[in-house]
Amino acid sequence: MIAAPLITVLAATALWPPWPFGRDDDRDRADVMTVEDLPSQNVVIDTDAPISDSQIKAIESYQLFIELAGDDPVLHAEAMRRLADLQLEAGELEQLQRNLEAVAGQSSDAVDLYEALLRTYPNYAKNDLVLYQLARAYELNGDPDRALETLDRLVADYPETPHYAEAHFRRGEILFVQRRYDEADRAYAAVLASNEAQFREQSLYKRGWALFKQLRHEESLEPFFGLLDRKLAAKGAGASSNDPGQIYSALGRADQELVNDTFRVLSINFSYIDGPRSVTDYFNQNGLRAYAYVVYSNLGDLYLEKERFQDAAAAYHAFAELDAYHAQAPLLQAQVIDAYEQGGFGDLVLDAKRAFVERYGANSLYWERYSYEDQPEVTAHLKSNLMDLAAYYHADAQARRNSESYRLAGRWYRSFLAAFPDDADSAHTNFLLAEVLFESGDHRSAVVEYERTAYDYPVHAESAEAAYAALVAYEFVAESLEAAAAELWRRQQIDSALRFASAYPHHGEADAAMTDAAEKLFALNELVRARDVARELLQREPAPEITLRWTAWTIVAHAEFELENYAMAESAYLEVMSLLAADPEQRAEVAERIAASIYKQGEQARLEGDLAAAVAHFLRVAAVTPGSAIVATARYDAAADLLALEDWPRAVEVLEAFRRDYPEHEYSADVSAKLAVAYLSSGNAILAAAEFERIADGQDSDEIRKTALWQAAELYGEGGQLERAAATLARYVDRYPRPVPIAVEAMQQLVEIAAQTGDYPARTRWYEAIVTADGQAGQERTDRTRYLAAHAALELAMPARDAFAAVRLVIPLQDSLAQKKERMEAALAAFGRAVDYGVADVVTAATYEIAELYHGLSRDLFDSERPSDLSALELDQYEILLEEQAYPFEEQAIDLHERNAARMAEGLYDDAVRKSLAALAELLPARYAKTELGEPYVAAIY
Repeated sequence: MIAAPLITVLAATALWPPWPFGRDDDRDRADVMTVEDLPSQNVVIDTDAPISDSQIKAIESYQLFIELAGDDPVLHAEAMRRLADLQLEAGELEQLQRNLEAVAGQSSDAVDLYEALLRTYPNYAKNDLVLYQLARAYELNGDPDRALETLDRLVADYPETPHYAEAHFRRGEILFVQRRYDEADRAYAAVLASNEAQFREQSLYKRGWALFKQLRHEESLEPFFGLLDRKLAAKGAGASSNDPGQIYSALGRADQELVNDTFRVLSINFSYIDGPRSVTDYFNQNGLRAYAYVVYSNLGDLYLEKERFQDAAAAYHAFAELDAYHAQAPLLQAQVIDAYEQGGFGDLVLDAKRAFVERYGANSLYWERYSYEDQPEVTAHLKSNLMDLAAYYHADAQARRNSESYRLAGRWYRSFLAAFPDDADSAHTNFLLAEVLFESGDHRSAVVEYERTAYDYPVHAESAEAAYAALVAYEFVAESLEAAAAELWRRQQIDSALRFASAYPHHGEADAAMTDAAEKLFALNELVRARDVARELLQREPAPEITLRWTAWTIVAHAEFELENYAMAESAYLEVMSLLAADPEQRAEVAERIAASIYKQGEQARLEGDLAAAVAHFLRVAAVTPGSAIVATARYDAAADLLALEDWPRAVEVLEAFRRDYPEHEYSADVSAKLAVAYLSSGNAILAAAEFERIADGQDSDEIRKTALWQAAELYGEGGQLERAAATLARYVDRYPRPVPIAVEAMQQLVEIAAQTGDYPARTRWYEAIVTADGQAGQERTDRTRYLAAHAALELAMPARDAFAAVRLVIPLQDSLAQKKERMEAALAAFGRAVDYGVADVVTAATYEIAELYHGLSRDLFDSERPSDLSALELDQYEILLEEQAYPFEEQAIDLHERNAARMAEGLYDDAVRKSLAALAELLPARYAKTELGEPYVAAIY
């Protein structure tokens, strides 16, 4: 009975998978096998029906069927092919589960079956598929030569096979890897000639590289550009779809990398041919591409990488010459400037900037196609270059007093203003234009531009300065005018001065301008207007300087004196003082009364809660009456109120002045504490630290002085004064060795400071101090002191390790080996002391270092100097002896590293454990340096 097994076997054929880079499509399904082909059976079997049994069972069933098929060549050939396919698939599955060696064993069975099938049935209708699968099996077995032979046979014998294009592509891949670039080129060309879409892009790319590898640079351009044309071609209607940048952004990462690499190799190609000229020639001959600017840009970038700055500039410029009004052309022209700047070609930079603004200025054809909003980056370059040119010629004019440079500076400033009248920088540019005019001697034009700068723009940083500069320019013009013309010009100047004072009342020259206007009006006999201007001047806040007030007070009444009303009293006293300029005795008495009235105003303001006003009054005592007896008290009170207001900078200023001016005052002892608070609060850590040191050395309680000294050290550290911080901490440790935990923390900070400053002797000294302090701490010892001591001990062991490593094993070996072992013992003892602390990360670090000591000794024995007088046999014996000597140390190193690695089970995986694992990977690679199984070759292609 063979019917039932046969049905099972034939149904299992549905499990046969296609080659990952090729399909059998529907050819097998078309060849439905029936039991009519068997002499004793008459049942049709559906080979497309899937079965649920395992693949191994299907293989066994096909093997049984081959035994039962008899002499029928059709059934026998089909069964052999199916069995080979199943075994090849089984080999792939085994490959994923086991290793490459096992894969070769499985795939070899498939190879044997395919070869047997070809030998037994040379006229089998599906031998093209058999060859296709056989080549696949050879590749899986790592036999590219046999795979290539098989693929050659396939394309030669079966040019109509559906696998024709793919077979040529695989041929090309194998030939390319074997560096048979000319043959690979022909294989890829065959793929491209077949019009098979699936492998077209890969073949374009690889054919370009095959030609490039043969130095056939011009020929390789065609496939590379062909690939870019496919990748960066417009995908649909609409402007955005034609933008290569947007098309590129929409690509996947792999395609983007492919495009990037293609552009890169094109740049190299063109650099080998004739640089940017060859790019232009190509586009002229083969048509301009939308992405052409990228080719020029990449070529320029390649030259920049090689510091061929002028060549880079030529590449960028070539695109602007080819398509001057392309959207990207100005940006490449900007790269020309950048290339010259990087190369340090100052004159060329200037020429390039001038060429840029002349080609892409506001009136150029470029801006008939685009707007500033469309091209913000180009707009920014235009602004920058206009201003750079103007600034260059302005600076040159100032340096050399060159009239042509002044003219050119004015030209470029005016060009900027014409192009960008509403730009945020236009006001500043207008001011610079006025400056150029003024400096060149064109004062009338300067007046116009200064006033435009001051009043025609929204208020800006130079508005007031421009308004005042206009008055200066007016004065220059007036000096050159005759009387009749001068009067009209003076009246314009007066109007400008009053406009200036009104628009910018807080300018430093506003009061002087008003005073000057009043004087000019008086000279013109405009008495009413002159008086009104003078009154307005006296009403301004803050009051004008005394000389201006004296000028104005000549036409106003004098003030009164009242003692009880302090504000009115001050005003009256000041008026009286102005009248008593020639009477020193009375002036001294009035000055004390003025001082008292001001001080009382301060007290009143304090009672009302207005501390800011109180400060102002207290400080005015010294400002108005510096010789008064109550100045010191007023300044101290001002400092106290400034501290309450948290106005730290002014408080510091007042307190420092107080201590400087009154070193013996009764309040001086309190100044250090107030200054420390003010410095600390205002962020001046260093000065605060100095005040805390004063307190630490003062007469306060021991606890206050101790705290002050620690805080001084912290503040020096925060302020970056590491040496002073170290000195202060050292004083702290010396003065206050207990409690031990705090002293050890201070020592640790001293260690860190020494490391930062590179003072390694001090670092070592403080590490030793930490170990000693922890060892002597007794009941004061804490986990923290033990932890710090452990790390200190570890660091102290490092010099011993380095001393061991420095000893080379030379002839006579026993001498140098004895020295090396002696130093090793010292290092082992030092690391052992660190381990004794029981701190986890120190234990792992010390264990790693100890293991490396053993490893180092083993390695040094292997690398030791050999005696020069040994025969070959003696040298071999010597090598064996060295190996016997070195092996135990290597074993000891492995054991210690494994102990360290085992700590991962305890949840400890620090840097030392990782380093031990790395060391084990070197010492025992078979156990610790395993690598992950990679993807199969064919599957990895996709």
